[in-house]
Amino acid sequence: MFKDLYSPPKRQLKQGQAGAADDRCQTFSPLQDTLLRCLRGEEVLRYAPPKFIAGYLSLIPEDWRPGAKGNQAAMTSTVHVFTSITANYLPKARVLAESVKSLAPEVQFHLVLSDVLPPGFEFAGEPFDSVILATDLAATVTPGWLFSHTVVELCTAVKGLSFEYIFDQLGADKVFFFDPDMVVFDRFHELVGALDHSSILLTPHQTAPECDDEAIMDNEMASLIFGVFNLGFLGVRNDEEGRRFSGWWRDRLLRYCHDDRPRGLFTDQKWVNLAPCYFDGIQVLRSPAFNVATWNLSQRRATGSVTEGILINGEPLGFYHFSGFDSGAQEIMLNKYGADSPVLFELRDWYIDACEQRGQSELGALPSQYASYADESPISLPERVLYRQRADLQAAFPDPFAVDANGGYRGWFQANAVGAASIDRTVSIDPAGPLADMLNAIGFCFAARSHEVQSPLKRSLLQFVERVLRLSARLFA
Repeated sequence: MFKDLYSPPKRQLKQGQAGAADDRCQTFSPLQDTLLRCLRGEEVLRYAPPKFIAGYLSLIPEDWRPGAKGNQAAMTSTVHVFTSITANYLPKARVLAESVKSLAPEVQFHLVLSDVLPPGFEFAGEPFDSVILATDLAATVTPGWLFSHTVVELCTAVKGLSFEYIFDQLGADKVFFFDPDMVVFDRFHELVGALDHSSILLTPHQTAPECDDEAIMDNEMASLIFGVFNLGFLGVRNDEEGRRFSGWWRDRLLRYCHDDRPRGLFTDQKWVNLAPCYFDGIQVLRSPAFNVATWNLSQRRATGSVTEGILINGEPLGFYHFSGFDSGAQEIMLNKYGADSPVLFELRDWYIDACEQRGQSELGALPSQYASYADESPISLPERVLYRQRADLQAAFPDPFAVDANGGYRGWFQANAVGAASIDRTVSIDPAGPLADMLNAIGFCFAARSHEVQSPLKRSLLQFVERVLRLSARLFA
């Protein structure tokens, strides 16, 4: 198994694609369905840069077009797996998908993409069974909703929608999510079997108490900040309790999937702290071999080798989480807590090589489609935060990515939010700056808060102060 994963990437045709075209698996992904509608003139890819259009259309073979013989869904497995990425994470997603397919070739693996596909992407050579665009998941995924999230927030915010989509549209019985920076090495059948008698599978960041202050601060206190459970993995069964959970989680992520720690939010993750209080049928996987990562290495020792197999506290390694790899945090914490497990440094080298073979150097630095306006100018965090806090701005600029003759939302922000370095909880004031800028910045802070409070009286008072400050700014401009 490890030798297979270490070999160069295998670009095999999908099941049933060998031989005559009529014998192919004619499953349409949401991406392909969208492209077919584009070919018929029913809709356009609103945000796809022109240079990508030809590449998109090349994904639709002639015999997959309307009227071609055999165009029907052929997904036979009721076990589905997905990951959620932007295009720069494609190499890591390939490593993950190949690891799952090496253990369970019959499983359907879906790539949920909050981005556009990179140039040169050829679906037939990929380890994915479908590519699902975030914009195809639900009508609620509007330009305004997309704009309201940072890239990281967006890739997590679509996870609840993705579970529901795969259940409802693809007929899945069991669905698993893995972060793209994970690799499944063994024991996947145990995860599938666990959903025979449970509705929800979770893995905590830690499964044993820490023993010294430094580890408590690094690991246990981090769990109190970021969430008890690591939502890099989640398994849900399509039964009554599983669907109650996935529907609840979807709804919370649609409105509150933000990295806003002062308000107690950390994307999709902290919400699941509440799950054991709300739902039955939850199984917490406490085996040290599942979701192994630097935040639990203080209590887990790895032995063996990459080629012969790795054991965690004597158990075969199930799946490993390479979280913090790009930021450098993974290497720092591995050096700190992995000194007694030298095989994990061998595993790190293996992962670097596996990602490189699958396009890391070419794709790893790709900018996300939703990181910039239509003219490719970057979107700042204050621009996103103010937009999601102001219903009036959402109504005035339903497509905030657009840059029209009047400047669109970006032009409005530049004209009205000068000096507001942060519009969520703090205001930065330039002591040497104009008085009008200071008044505008404070006014926007009051305006942002007015859209959060529930009391009509408090809201009116905040809005009144904001108007007074705005008028004063005009006098001193």
